[in-house]
Parts: sequence; C-alpha cells; structure tokens
Amino acid sequence: MITDAPHIFMDISRLLSRARNPIPTGIDRVEYEYVSYLLKNEAHRLTFVAFHPVGCIGTLSTRAVCHFVDAMGQVWDGDRPLRDRLPRMAQRLTQSVLLSCWTMSRHQGDSIYLLVSHHHLTRPGPIEKFLSHHGSLFVPMVHDLIPLEFPEYARPGEPQRHARRMATVARLAASVIVPARAVAHSLAPYMKNRPADNHVHVVPHGLHLQLSSLSDAPVSRLPDDGRPYFVYLGTIEPRKNHLLLLNLWRAMVEEKGGAAPRLILVGRRGWENENILDMLERCPALQGNVLEYNDLSDPEVVSLLQGSQGLLFPSFSEGFGLPLVEAMVLGTPVVCSDIPVFHEVAGENAIYLDPTDGPAWRRAIDALLEKMPQGRTAVEAAGMNLFNWPRQVAAGIAVADETAAFFRSNGPRAS
Repeated sequence: MITDAPHIFMDISRLLSRARNPIPTGIDRVEYEYVSYLLKNEAHRLTFVAFHPVGCIGTLSTRAVCHFVDAMGQVWDGDRPLRDRLPRMAQRLTQSVLLSCWTMSRHQGDSIYLLVSHHHLTRPGPIEKFLSHHGSLFVPMVHDLIPLEFPEYARPGEPQRHARRMATVARLAASVIVPARAVAHSLAPYMKNRPADNHVHVVPHGLHLQLSSLSDAPVSRLPDDGRPYFVYLGTIEPRKNHLLLLNLWRAMVEEKGGAAPRLILVGRRGWENENILDMLERCPALQGNVLEYNDLSDPEVVSLLQGSQGLLFPSFSEGFGLPLVEAMVLGTPVVCSDIPVFHEVAGENAIYLDPTDGPAWRRAIDALLEKMPQGRTAVEAAGMNLFNWPRQVAAGIAVADETAAFFRSNGPRAS
C-alpha cells in the first residue's frame, strides 16, 4: 500500500493533437482511458498538462479537460454533430497552455509527470525543464520500438525520430511502462547504460468496456446481401501486410466470383501505401468485394466484428494488438501472425500463421467460412479480467506510485 501518494501531472498532448480524427488509434485510446480513470479515481491529486509547439509544457483547466474528454468519447461513439466542435475545444486548451507556462507555480511535494504516448519525446528540453521546475519524476509509456526494429515499414525519418524518443526515455525516465514483455525485451538495449534504479514495468493495455456487451449499431453502409465477410482492423500501411490479403482476395474472386466472401478493411489510410491503394482502387476483382471504412464508430466496429467470419491480422510487427483482444472478447475467431507479442496477448485463443504464407492463410479462411458467426463464446479471462481497462490503468498508476516511493526512500537519482 502506497502512503503519501505523489501528485500526478497527466499529459494529454496526444488527445489534443488528435481532435480532428473521429476514429481513435490504439494509443489515442490508451491516453483517453488513463485520463478517464484518473478523473474518476484520483482527481484529488491530479493536474492535466500539455505540450505547446513553442516548446513548453503547461497546466490545463481540469474543468475544460473534462468537457473535452467527454466530447471526444461521444465522437468516438458516433456523435457526428460534435465532430466540428472538438477541434475548437482542443485549440482553446492548447492556447491556454502558453499562458500557464509563464504563470505556473512550483508544485510542493512528490510528483510524477505521466506521459502515456510518444508525443514530444523528440523534444527532451521542455520535458527536462518541467521536471526540474516541479522536482517531478518522469514515468513515460513506450508502446513499441517498431520504427527501430523494422525501419523498412516506417515513414521517412521516423527511425531517427524514434531513436531520439528512446534516448529521451533512457536519460530522463525514472521508470517506464510497456504493454508487453516483447516490448520490454526490445527496449532493454536502450536502457543498458541506466543506473540500477531504473525499472521497466509490463502493464498490458485494457479493453474498451463497451466492447464487452452486444452492440445495437449495425454498419448501415454494409451491403445487406447475406455474403459472409472477414474483417481487418488497422491503419493501411506496409507493416500491416494488407497486400497478403488483397492478393488472396483477388484469387478467391477470380475463382468463386460472387460466392467469395467479402473483406472489410477498417482503418484510416497511412503512409508508404501506394501499392496497397493501387490494388484497392484499380484492381477490378476487388471492387465490391473488398470494402474500406475509415470512419466507423466504436459501436459500429463491435457490430461488424460480431457478424464476421473472423478477424484477420497478418501484421508483421505490433506493440500489443488491441484488435486481437477486441475480437477475442466478442468470441470472433482470430487468425493472426505468428509473432511473440500475439502469443503473449492471445495465448491459445488464436490461429497463428506465418505472415508470408499465403496458402496457409487461404486454408484458414476457407475453414472459417464453414463456421457460423452465431453461438460463439467470448474469451472471458481476456474480456473482464486481464484486459479490464480500469484495472490496467490502476496497475499503471501503481507503477508511478511505487516509483515515487522508491525515490523517496533511496534519495534522488544520480544524473
């Protein structure tokens, strides 16, 4: 039990930067859930902060953040009228940061600066200044090291940017939260020169609780012709390996025609994806057989997964894989890449295949076509235990509290 719990400076820079995007990414969801949990359970020791582009970190009005986060949650749940208001709310909050940078008083007592996204880790100066001003300990979350491990899938310059992020973490962090043991293993070489007081803590991500119940929000734009379909959730980028599925679908359509299942792609268009987009837009066999949605609400995604033959997840690399968990909780079959993090997350509840073995994926797809979506059993242990968001956020906050307690007992960290 932690006594004299530290004050928490919770950074929401990622959410502010994502106000124009109505559909959350996995990292967006993580920051949102940490904010929501802290507001409900730790508001007595909470101050929200954000990064301003001029190069400073300042405090925010808790009341204004509450209104913003509430609106963002409603937008994600499908409230379209709020979409236009959300960016203006974010802009006002960001503008207020600059004023607070000049007027912010020093916090007295133990405090933690909590950053659960990678936002502004390439700018260590403002972080270091904030830590020095408040005497705070830095507890960041590292979601993955994919740009460094697989630079061929990253945007130009992203490996260099991510290397700077990891250098910031290695130099300034008092402790680090990661979502999986696989990420901790990848991070270890970057932390090897740190003193012994640094710790990396594995805290798996949680699951949006709305996914644990049936949805009544069908995807109205999905053709109502009874054809079975499969789903892939994820940004359209090379790392996600969409080309494997698109080539399989072209062959299936050429073989079966209208009897072939559909493939539903859910996710925004990312980067370095020209070959994927060329197939989506110009391949005749895919027209009407592969459908792309980039603005579905959370309830619509739930409905889509529930009616599908299965989730297909052939990604080459992931830091965690939230879509896999979402599908498991709904009882939707999962076929995914045979990579360590997926085994860590799904255990025996998925079919694992080499992401380059097209024939094996075709056999798995054909096998799932023989099963009906109705009557499935959700993976209870994943849905309401290990992956419960409040529980997982509480574990992350416990890391921050234990970090403060450690430094309180052992004195300041050597530079």
